[in-house]
Amino acid sequence: MVQVQPDVVLLLDFDYDYAGQALAAFTDILAEAGLPLPHSYAPRPNTGLATGLDLDGDGRRNEGDDAQGWGRFPGAGGMALLSRWPIEAAQAEDFSAVLWRDLPGNRYPQRDGQPYPSPEAQAIQRLSSTGHWRVPVNTPYGPLTLLAWHAGPPVFGGPYQRNFHRNHDETAFWLWHLDQRPPDSFVLLGGANLDPENGDGDHALMARLLADPRLQDPAPHAAGPDGADSSATGHWPDGPGALRTEYLLPSSGIIVERSGLLWPGSDAGHALVWADLRLTD
Repeated sequence: MVQVQPDVVLLLDFDYDYAGQALAAFTDILAEAGLPLPHSYAPRPNTGLATGLDLDGDGRRNEGDDAQGWGRFPGAGGMALLSRWPIEAAQAEDFSAVLWRDLPGNRYPQRDGQPYPSPEAQAIQRLSSTGHWRVPVNTPYGPLTLLAWHAGPPVFGGPYQRNFHRNHDETAFWLWHLDQRPPDSFVLLGGANLDPENGDGDHALMARLLADPRLQDPAPHAAGPDGADSSATGHWPDGPGALRTEYLLPSSGIIVERSGLLWPGSDAGHALVWADLRLTD
């Protein structure tokens, strides 16, 4: 039974294949269940994209951490955007190839004043673990731009906290982007892998994003697998516990009529974050 009827949905950790067969099969399943989402956007992610270099500084090559984004194979755990309404794919922008070093004020790891683990690694290392997208959607109520991303976790990463700093910069990218070229009506959504208060990562950055006047935070909440009513969207019973790691943040001019979290089961790792939005004239 379909419990939600979204007009647009961003899927995280959805494997990419070149012909899009998995995504096509999934949309067929949704349509048969009464949820037609015929339009999609799913360019190749950085996950599992081999580089041939040692990117994490462990002295080995061709391991998961030496790909542009960690992945067991190219395209593992990508992103996919599905929509009831037409996606203006020709106007969409995929920032996934932006180099980490090219983000102003970036925190690329340094050792003794030199890029870690090497200048060669810095020269090819992309910022996005999975992807950063700017996707226009043509809704019946007016144009809406979706800013989507899925950052890597801020844990592990070696002696120079590579993953901690990359996680910070993957979210900081949007603050920089909004300074450069903000859309008129937009929703920033995706997985930041960063809670504003708890767990690992730079909490101050997420707090800054949530307080940005260009955005509004509906702060949806629900009872999670641990029974506590909170805004946590992820649950790791054997690790940090309940954390808010996924976000849906409309721009300030959009009216948020309702929002919430839907946990698909007591053993679920993540909740579906949803909101009913109304575009203003």
